[in-house]
Amino acid sequence: MIRPHPTNRRSAATLLRRLAVTVFGLTLLAAGVAAAPATAAPGGKATTSGSFVDSTPVPGGFASWSELLRLQQRMNTAAAQITNAAQRSATSGFAGIVADPTARQLQVYWKGEPPAQLVRNARATVPTQVLPAAYSQRELMAAADRLRASVGDKITTVGPRADGAGLLVGTQSGLLGASALAGVPVTVQTGVAAAPATRWDDTTPWWGGAAWRNVNTGGGCSTGFGVFQGGVSRILSAAHCGNINNSATDPTGQSMGIVGTRNVGTDTLLLSGSAGGRVFNNSTDAAGNVVSEFSNQVIGASASQVGNWVCSSGAYSGTRCSIQVRARNLCINVRNFGQVCGQVQAENTARTNAVGQGDSGGPVEIVNAANTLQVWATGTNTAIDDTNTSTACTGYVTTGRVCAWRFYYEDIFSGMAGVGASGVVLG
Repeated sequence: MIRPHPTNRRSAATLLRRLAVTVFGLTLLAAGVAAAPATAAPGGKATTSGSFVDSTPVPGGFASWSELLRLQQRMNTAAAQITNAAQRSATSGFAGIVADPTARQLQVYWKGEPPAQLVRNARATVPTQVLPAAYSQRELMAAADRLRASVGDKITTVGPRADGAGLLVGTQSGLLGASALAGVPVTVQTGVAAAPATRWDDTTPWWGGAAWRNVNTGGGCSTGFGVFQGGVSRILSAAHCGNINNSATDPTGQSMGIVGTRNVGTDTLLLSGSAGGRVFNNSTDAAGNVVSEFSNQVIGASASQVGNWVCSSGAYSGTRCSIQVRARNLCINVRNFGQVCGQVQAENTARTNAVGQGDSGGPVEIVNAANTLQVWATGTNTAIDDTNTSTACTGYVTTGRVCAWRFYYEDIFSGMAGVGASGVVLG
């Protein structure tokens, strides 16, 4: 359960409405408005940039994050070409991709023989290994649908494994017979639950990673990337943070518009305020404390692949890196909210905080390899697994919240499609 901040003691029913929605093993990341940053960021726009990733230890023996990210970017380019080609074929044996730069090669899983030209094109971009898969991604998505239809909210997450070996299923206490119900092998993560996850004085045009408050419910969340809807810039965030026509303000009371579009199935909404093409970030010390705050230019959108290294930037936890993608194309069941698909599972490899309450709707980003002062938009925070992966909170509000090292975020393209957005606002 999500506990109230100690300065906001109200009835249990009110606290549940205002502070969070508990999901089956997963917790939504909304927070109450009583929490305030230990040291609030100064007002005004921080147009200076900083590299928030360079102070984080580089995995896999790379000399720098730029070296790792350059390889990851080449992997993602090849992965996108393969995925797009596979989706155009109704009979494709494509199963999945692992694009972990620490493995030094793109791993493509395929049932049967992949098209030779597709493999040649990938190898021209990055070292590529083609590995056999027991099932295609289409077969596994159909199996996931069967399992959800059979067991409903007894599972918290379900989606295809990237290696095509079967399904990845999350449950609160285990699910006997899941493989038989799905018709394919199932890898079960037990004790998994999902729950919804600022900067504190932003101004229009609103940037990603800032705090916003729902005037109608009192809930606190984070802004996501700026996106275009019908040619007009809007603010992306999480659907569990508000309902249609709810009013939004920043923590100082400045209006950010209303919730104009909302899609529960992708857990995304759009605030009607004007959005800009930058995102708040910050550097941290070894304990996760905020050292300095700045903003970074958004240069586009990029899907994250299994094995990728990403960063999150919620208003409460601040910028968190050393996060690796473990699964994608998941559907998760959120108690009192519903089923959300298009989800990515990611984990902080240091087992320290990735995101926490108040970070809902905040941005997940991939740092540009060529310029670590720039980012690609890759997702929007949805939920944490607060059953087995709870850990100490970091950032602007370190007490009175629940945080975790495993979390779930909505893929940027799926999230935009859910609210009719055509693309991200560029900085």
